[in-house]
Amino acid sequence: MTEASTETTAEYTYDEHAFSCNKTDIQEFGKIFLPIFYIAVFALGLAGNLMVVLAIVKEGRKKSITDIYLLNLAISDLLFVVSLPFWASNTVRGWTLGTIPCTAVSSLYYIGFFGGMFFITVISIDRYSAIVRATYSLKSRTVKHGLLVTCGVWATAVLVSVPHFVFSRLVESDCTSAFPRELENIWPVFCNVELNAVGFFIPVCIICYCYCGIVKTLLLCKNQKKARAIRLVLVVVVVFLLFWSPYNVLIFLETLKRFELFTSCNQIKSLDYAMHLTETIAFSHCCLNPLIYAFAGEKFRRYLHHICLRYCPFLCFCGPCSRYRVSHSASYAESIVISNITVNTSDQDGSVFV
Repeated sequence: MTEASTETTAEYTYDEHAFSCNKTDIQEFGKIFLPIFYIAVFALGLAGNLMVVLAIVKEGRKKSITDIYLLNLAISDLLFVVSLPFWASNTVRGWTLGTIPCTAVSSLYYIGFFGGMFFITVISIDRYSAIVRATYSLKSRTVKHGLLVTCGVWATAVLVSVPHFVFSRLVESDCTSAFPRELENIWPVFCNVELNAVGFFIPVCIICYCYCGIVKTLLLCKNQKKARAIRLVLVVVVVFLLFWSPYNVLIFLETLKRFELFTSCNQIKSLDYAMHLTETIAFSHCCLNPLIYAFAGEKFRRYLHHICLRYCPFLCFCGPCSRYRVSHSASYAESIVISNITVNTSDQDGSVFV
């Protein structure tokens, strides 16, 4: 949460400078726009990611490494979206829950944010290992290895989140960051740089490298469905960049604003409006994660059909419900390594097949 003075959103705070710049219009816009957006993302993100969690947990077979990563990605997104209703309330009527809940909700927000970004990166590395380094992956892609990586990711997410929520306090009915005087100029810049570098630039470099390697491997693969798999790879990368790049550019510009590179009131107001817009786009990505990383799998879709038709029989209008019966011969999440291209981890030659 960027620090400052008058009004706080989940990730952005208005920073008043020494000169007078009336931001009443921006604040009123934020009080209407942000709560609607936060609640919408909360509802969609909660529903989609809960489905992923339930589908993986309900599966009877032993979990695969892909199951583990998808489950933790969904949990990260749930931590993130659970904090949004609190920020919506804070935007409209201020913080009414006290200092400890303020720090707790801030920690959930940042741990979920960094955790989600890191698990997306880990899933990219896992897919690269399974497809490009298929022989090596037979030894490395084990459940034990997945659990160790998961623990490391959560520990890292907590560690990099601490600078963002450690100073969260209740200040004049607002949950915001109150820094010691000696850190008030350095710490906000450090937090923004960490968001840009650790929360975006490093992950996007790893993701692009992994998926470029995957595309090269798929182009050499004599498979009729490779075009579909490549399209999904491109969708994953392009959607990630489109949703997160503008927001990180605005965070960078917010850092420059602290060095008084933007002095015009109109410029600062434009940055504020742009921050609202890019924040909206970036936060919506957690609602797409279930669609991109889980729902793309045929077996996962069939499992959801099975659940819906079991508990909502009135939906059974496309034929007998038995047609959606799911075979448990393989892990649901494992079937979506790359859009129906499955890595058979028990196969001796480590081949990738459709």
